[in-house]
Amino acid sequence: MARDKVTYESYEQDVFDNPPAGPVGAHRGSRPVITRIAPFIIVIVVAALLGAGAWAVSSGEYANLLNLKSSQSSSTTSTTTKSKKKSTSKSTKSDSSSTADSTDSSSSDSSTSTDSSNTSTESSDSSTSDQSAQQSEQTATVNKATQVRVVNGTGVSGYAGQKADVLQTAGYTSVEAANPTGSLPSATVVWYQNESDKATAQDVANTLGISTVQQVQGLAAPITVVLMN
Repeated sequence: MARDKVTYESYEQDVFDNPPAGPVGAHRGSRPVITRIAPFIIVIVVAALLGAGAWAVSSGEYANLLNLKSSQSSSTTSTTTKSKKKSTSKSTKSDSSSTADSTDSSSSDSSTSTDSSNTSTESSDSSTSDQSAQQSEQTATVNKATQVRVVNGTGVSGYAGQKADVLQTAGYTSVEAANPTGSLPSATVVWYQNESDKATAQDVANTLGISTVQQVQGLAAPITVVLMN
């Protein structure tokens, strides 16, 4: 009997005929380098961390780190406290400044009021001074129409007439020469009777070069010149 021809399709398919995607089992390919060395790297890092931790504990560095953190915390708290104190101090200074400004404003108002009073007083004084000056000017006015009597007490004939001519040349319009009657002074003098004639009497004395001017009551003329030398 002839045998049937055996082919691949003659066998029933199993798992080996339809393998999963990618190599499996003995057919797996080689893994990447990073995958193979990753466990060693992890072991080295963990060992280094453990060693560093053990060294920090044994050498006291861990305690120093804790103290440093505590110092930083204290510094932060101190800075916050100082900031609050500065803020409070600034607020107090601001209040003091406001109070000082109010005081300065009150002082300024008071000073302004005082200045106004002083200005009013000065104005009043100035007005009084102006009135006094006007009165003085009226008193000091030289009136060359005032009657002037020139008395010759020297015994020199015509001497009184000469001085009368000098006064007339100076602008005096009412001048007369006369002989003495009654008692005479010891030196040449210009007499005037009224205070309003004082300036005129002084001008007469200056014109004639006489240094003595006196106020005398009961004169025959408002101004009398007595020549004694």
